[in-house]
Amino acid sequence: MAYSACFLHQSALASSAAARSSSSSSSQRYVSLSKPVQVVCKAQQPREDDNSAVSRRLALTLLVGAAAVGSKVSPADAAYGEAANVFGKPKKNTDFTAYSGDGFQVQVPAKWNPSREVEYPGQVLRYEDNFDATSNLNVMVTPTDKKSITDYGSPEEFLSQVNYLLGKQAYFGETASEGGFDNNAVATANILETNVQDVGGKPYYYLSVLTRTADGDEGGKHQLITATVNGGKLYICKAQAGDKRWFKGANKFVEKAATSFSVA
Repeated sequence: MAYSACFLHQSALASSAAARSSSSSSSQRYVSLSKPVQVVCKAQQPREDDNSAVSRRLALTLLVGAAAVGSKVSPADAAYGEAANVFGKPKKNTDFTAYSGDGFQVQVPAKWNPSREVEYPGQVLRYEDNFDATSNLNVMVTPTDKKSITDYGSPEEFLSQVNYLLGKQAYFGETASEGGFDNNAVATANILETNVQDVGGKPYYYLSVLTRTADGDEGGKHQLITATVNGGKLYICKAQAGDKRWFKGANKFVEKAATSFSVA
């Protein structure tokens, strides 16, 4: 097989040499050649050793390609890939555990433990934070003659009918009006947000309430309430956390638990 080889003519080499010598004595960076560069191309026959080198390179390429196709990923490499999620495999959410109760479902923070304490009427479920019982989740189911949660009125009107969820003050003596509290009151509740959504054809009430007590415990409590009516029963899910822990990351657990609640 023939190929072409190109060589610079001697005059071009001489011109290049002259250009280099002049560039060393001149202050300019660019030097133009005084004579044209001639390029001579000749056709030559390849030698046998060249053909042998090409054949060896081709054979080596084929062997490498076959090795790549036939190789398998080792278990160690596969395990690394899964942990690094480089294969695009979805990760499991380990922060919450799905809980299915009698007619309802809810996502419970994985690090919260079940509690036997009964705080509210109709309570069927209670979970508490391992490190702070102020952060907890409660589900209450009570009979009702309402056909829909909207039969209770607005979300604010509904809350006034279940205000026991917010806790009642234990002290009823005379107190002065200070620190944002009314006369003779040592507890207060502020509705931060309300929302009504349709889930599975049923209206749900969502309320965010901040309660504070005069003793300043935790700076207050953020309480998220989800409520709906189904099959002659009022379902209420209440998740809460102290104000200080709320802004240290507890909010995501309380919000997820409250908004995940649904009835079957």
